[in-house]
Amino acid sequence: MALLNLLAAVSPGPDFVMVVRNSLCFSRRSGIFTSLGISMALGVHLVFWAAGIGLIISKSIVLFSLIKYLGAGYLIYMGIGSILSKVSKLNIKEERKGSDLMRSQAFRMGFLTNVLNPKVTMFFLSLFSFVIGNSTPVYVILTISAIIIGTAFTWFTIVSIFLAQQNVQRAFLKYEMTINRILGGFLILLGVRLALLF
Repeated sequence: MALLNLLAAVSPGPDFVMVVRNSLCFSRRSGIFTSLGISMALGVHLVFWAAGIGLIISKSIVLFSLIKYLGAGYLIYMGIGSILSKVSKLNIKEERKGSDLMRSQAFRMGFLTNVLNPKVTMFFLSLFSFVIGNSTPVYVILTISAIIIGTAFTWFTIVSIFLAQQNVQRAFLKYEMTINRILGGFLILLGVRLALLF
């Protein structure tokens, strides 16, 4: 189960693109707080699942559509912002305090990207239906939840640290506008795919 969760985190989806974007465009700290936001949002999905709300959402076309379109709109909005962003013209040796995201901003971006993605809820519903039953002890459910959250946070933090390396940042600054447009395009594409999700 931990392996399946890791594979889901590693796959290039909205969470991964948002962490890459914030780590490259801003800083390692921004990437890590984005990762923390994603991890906490996973906790919300897990609570929803445990409370049975995830099943209700999956069965309610109105609720599912509402979350889906909110998530799609947010991804498209972030994608357009990335495409329209200007080159920072920063020196790699300078601290990026002036252009860095506040911790709360980075956290919110990660949190909203994940919590507004109904595909995550569906993933957990399908995953847990094979692993957990009515007789499963609470401590087992809590342990699995902790593993899922910890795995996601660890993976995205590793990505953030790697992208914050000076040689990676140097390459990014050289092609910043192109990378911003590519990442923005990915976010828009993911938003459109989410909007078309049935």
